[in-house]
Amino acid sequence: MIPVELQVIASGLRAIAEEMGAVLVRSAFSANIKERRDCSTALFDEVGRMVTQAEHIPVHLGAMPEAVAAVRAHDPPLGEPWILNDPFAGGTHLPDLTIVTRTKLGYAVTRAHHADVGGSEPGSLPAGSTTLEQEGVVIPPTRLDADALERLVGQMRNPDERRGDLRAQLAAHRLAERRLAEVCERRGRRRVAEAMDELLAYSERVARSAIRELPDGTYEATDRLELPDGFLHLHAVVTIAGDAIDIDFAGTSPRHGGNLNCPLAVTRSACFYVVRCLTAPDLPASGGAFVPVTVRAPEGCLVNAQRPAAVAAGNTETSSRIVDVVFAAFGQAIPVPAQGQGTMNNVVLGNERFTYYETTGGGQGACPHADGPSAVHVAMSNTLNTPVEALELSYPLRVERYELRLGSGGAGQFRGGDGVARAVRALEPCRLSLLTQRRALAPRGAQGGEDGLPGRNELNGAELPNFVTCDLEAGDVLRVETPGGGGFGATGQERTGSR
Repeated sequence: MIPVELQVIASGLRAIAEEMGAVLVRSAFSANIKERRDCSTALFDEVGRMVTQAEHIPVHLGAMPEAVAAVRAHDPPLGEPWILNDPFAGGTHLPDLTIVTRTKLGYAVTRAHHADVGGSEPGSLPAGSTTLEQEGVVIPPTRLDADALERLVGQMRNPDERRGDLRAQLAAHRLAERRLAEVCERRGRRRVAEAMDELLAYSERVARSAIRELPDGTYEATDRLELPDGFLHLHAVVTIAGDAIDIDFAGTSPRHGGNLNCPLAVTRSACFYVVRCLTAPDLPASGGAFVPVTVRAPEGCLVNAQRPAAVAAGNTETSSRIVDVVFAAFGQAIPVPAQGQGTMNNVVLGNERFTYYETTGGGQGACPHADGPSAVHVAMSNTLNTPVEALELSYPLRVERYELRLGSGGAGQFRGGDGVARAVRALEPCRLSLLTQRRALAPRGAQGGEDGLPGRNELNGAELPNFVTCDLEAGDVLRVETPGGGGFGATGQERTGSR
């Protein structure tokens, strides 16, 4: 196939994935999807390889192949939607509902974080969960007909909003079916399938070529997650050999009794993200780029959790720390950025009438040649914030303050980005759940750069733990201060660039 034709087909497929995302966002009911864009879309070929994706949420996208494999095992007919969220059958954590449909060229996939999927607490992210069932309804690969949809939303809070968001996902799938049929009519189905194969092969070639530029060797690093009474340890050994990378998590802590456990699919996703950043970041992501990467972890450990482990925070907090520790291991071989905030700062406020969920931006670590950006979602999250106007219009909440946390980024030749401070007042009684990290352990600087400031949680001026679920009364004020990123290089060194 000539390069021009391949590029035309590749661009057309990427446009379909992007348009799927646009339809989902514009059709959604909840602020979490339509404002924060906490959703992802992708296209797969007939054997379950990711061909193209929209530039959405890294933790969603890297774990999607397992979801497609779980549905493919049921041999679904053309156009029939299947839904799942089971973290041990292709999901991530329970609020991420994934729909897979078979198309003329393979599979179309959407994954969206729903504001509630049942369970013991509003928002389905209880800080103290110890089993999966406490976190919401667990959905194995299931045919999503009208009866199944009503049965599922009947187990969730605010079923009208859940129904609307699921229908928005289904609208994105109908769009994908039409657009793929148009591509086949224009180019010929066989020709497009050949282009998919070539795109996957091209991505693998580019990734292997970039890996060959890295110094061979074995490099390792450790990092920690915060607990009320101690720490959980992550240990990563990265081996670079020619055009392949092996990442092994032997030595990582065993399963957590709470919900910091991480399914292996999410662990792979975090590793793929790091490798992409360090090898071919501008290459459109596809399954081919990850063929040279092997990820291993002992069965039952923190980053390869087994049923019925709770996983609510594994998808957000542990995945963020996996990124940190794998970057640190690579940092023994090549320059890497300083640590970013290393947490998604999950905030849930809700009752039986409403559910507000937000991951909160913070400071990115400084790079070898640039300051870190401030007030951004770092690493495995790629969402927006909920605009103040939309938040106050949708929920019985009022934003008292929302500002940069000036000076929270670590100093250095290049400075880490600053975190944010956000204060929200509850206007009616509700429940609060916080799942946060980097409250005791600061994001580390690199090459002599200073650490960023850790974060802080407060309720009416009194400090809260990093993991907590509790009652709020009308008038209570929650304040979340997010961490700043680490600095890069010692202060006073000559700067060679800046943002």
